[in-house]
Amino acid sequence: MDQLIFFDTLREGLWIGVTISLPILTVALIVGLAVGLFQALTSIQEMTLTFVPKLAVIMAVFWVSMSFMTETLVSFFTHTIIPLIIGA
Repeated sequence: MDQLIFFDTLREGLWIGVTISLPILTVALIVGLAVGLFQALTSIQEMTLTFVPKLAVIMAVFWVSMSFMTETLVSFFTHTIIPLIIGA
């Protein structure tokens, strides 16, 4: 395998990883900031208050965006990885 093909495939794979994880990470950041702001305003310092809402929202976003993630990964593998493996 040529180095150019290897690095291009690696770059594309990393970009797909970023694209797939972006919805979950964005929502986790927003919920974390909202809960942190709520805790600062009310002086409630409960550790489960930060964990439980963030986990619930992350699971919901993961469930909603699972088809997008699956389609993106299947497309990457069928159009990029598998042709490299079989040598086409």
